[in-house]
Amino acid sequence: MSELIDPALPKVELHLHLEGAAPPAFIRGLAKEKGLDISGIFAEDGGYDYRDFWHFLEVYEAATSTLQSPEDFRRLVLAVLEDRAEDGVIYAETFVSPDFCGGGDLGAWREYLHAIEEAAEQAQNTMGITLKGVVTCIRHFGPEKARPIALCAAETKGDFITGFGIAGDEKMHHPKDFAWAFDCAREAGLRLTAHAGEWGGAQSVRDALDHLRPERIGHGVQAIDDLALVDRLAEDGIVLEVCPGSNVFLGVYPSFRDHPVDRLREREVKITLSTDDPPFFRTTLVQEYETLARTFGWTEADFRSINADALKAAFCDEATKRSLLDRLTR
Repeated sequence: MSELIDPALPKVELHLHLEGAAPPAFIRGLAKEKGLDISGIFAEDGGYDYRDFWHFLEVYEAATSTLQSPEDFRRLVLAVLEDRAEDGVIYAETFVSPDFCGGGDLGAWREYLHAIEEAAEQAQNTMGITLKGVVTCIRHFGPEKARPIALCAAETKGDFITGFGIAGDEKMHHPKDFAWAFDCAREAGLRLTAHAGEWGGAQSVRDALDHLRPERIGHGVQAIDDLALVDRLAEDGIVLEVCPGSNVFLGVYPSFRDHPVDRLREREVKITLSTDDPPFFRTTLVQEYETLARTFGWTEADFRSINADALKAAFCDEATKRSLLDRLTR
């Protein structure tokens, strides 16, 4: 079957979990080095294995248990960015959590962050891909644990750490419980995003907007069930970080044809395209583009427009955006 979209098309990816993008072979290698038995999280073909979203969270955390030092994260960033570069990604933002990098301790977080930044700089020089970090608190860890994470983000805001957000189980706690963490990050000058509308319905998107005031929503696709909310997203310029393959793989929607991404675009909501946790969902960004082109008839012009919107919504400085725009429009 011939390709509809050039795989080398330059891409911007804004919704990527660093640990969730870890190639399974990389995690197996780390486990072997450390003498850890996590064989139960892998399928016979070597990929990650889980039953549903909540089991996925358990498998995800088991995989991250192999990441125990700044050096592990340095190697992880290089492995992840190598895959992103193969997908044609020229700019990516990744969710990183001090919960997994030093247990929320600021001093330890700085050491992990130094290693991550070092790898990002190396990748920029050797692969031509720019990476920025969005610190995330973990929703199911609770609002009290979110406070030190927000402080870690505020204290390390800079060229690399440019945003703050929340990820994890949407069915635990209410967005208003995390208002302190978001206010802390906002006051530090960090840009804000929040996972909502993946599992919590349209109301979870509305609650995130009302109580956390982000400029982007991670997923957000269930907003389609409340057209007044969809109009609000369009009118307020709230950008959705859409991950269609992730949603279909986890059963949020039964197929790409049933996914609302095309309807959201028709109602003038700004969307971006990402892979979320690509090896967990057996996807690549090239695959996502190809499937969307076949399903909805999207053309290269559509994807170029989506990437231009993603770059405008990116949490990086204007100079970086200008240099990247040249590469997007060649």
